[in-house]
Amino acid sequence: MTPTLFEWAGGADAFRRLIDAFYDRVEGDDLLSPLFPGGVSEEHRAHVTLWWIEVFGGPADYTARLGGYERMLAHHRSLSITPEQRRRFAETMSRAADDARLPDDPEFRAAFVGYVEWGTRLALYNSQPDAEVVEQAPVPRWGWGVAPPYQPS
Repeated sequence: MTPTLFEWAGGADAFRRLIDAFYDRVEGDDLLSPLFPGGVSEEHRAHVTLWWIEVFGGPADYTARLGGYERMLAHHRSLSITPEQRRRFAETMSRAADDARLPDDPEFRAAFVGYVEWGTRLALYNSQPDAEVVEQAPVPRWGWGVAPPYQPS
């Protein structure tokens, strides 16, 4: 049986290392740190870790405890993320994966970067003040292959 990306990466501890490595870099980044005035709290790191765990095939605790997609959407609305910030976010997340010692095999990293690209482009769009967002959607469950486009029912 094929393991989930969550299992392949090393479970919850691996994703917490990833998120800590990412936000440690963000706090020192002149382009990204303004999105987190005052720094990145422990609560924020814990919540984002739960999101990534769920997306990559782990327990659905973000949805169960925090409200799922709608909650994540609310955090990005009206941030006015710039294309430059989106690119820096994606690059920084890739570097954080190295820092966190996530698997570096091409298959895992392709799936990982695929999610980062998809997620950052969605966040960029949803963060614009005039965005017409999809209000309700499932939390994505990322896998080894390419995800089809989401079509609201």
